[in-house]
Amino acid sequence: MEFFLLVPLVILVLVLGMQVVRVTLTHVELVGAARDGARVAATTPDPSRAVEAVLGALPPELRSRVRVSVSRPSVVGQAARVEVRLRHLFAPPFPGGAGVDLTARASMLVER
Repeated sequence: MEFFLLVPLVILVLVLGMQVVRVTLTHVELVGAARDGARVAATTPDPSRAVEAVLGALPPELRSRVRVSVSRPSVVGQAARVEVRLRHLFAPPFPGGAGVDLTARASMLVER
């Protein structure tokens, strides 16, 4: 009897653990993409090239769902900032629309 009561709990813990891993991996991808975008923003005055760098660093399934903002001053030595946002939706058995908002930020000093 205890076995049949314990099995659903073990399955729930495993599913939750898998979701935590997926969210963490997605966040790591966003941080890497933000860094790539900040690197381009620091060396190029065109913010659209920084956005392209961010999108190019992300896997195809995330590209259409992210929002990228670039702030690049024209003064050398000030920080160029890139922010990447994504609404990460949980997989079943969680209800539709359940998820977390992920944000990654990176900045680098403008070089030229």
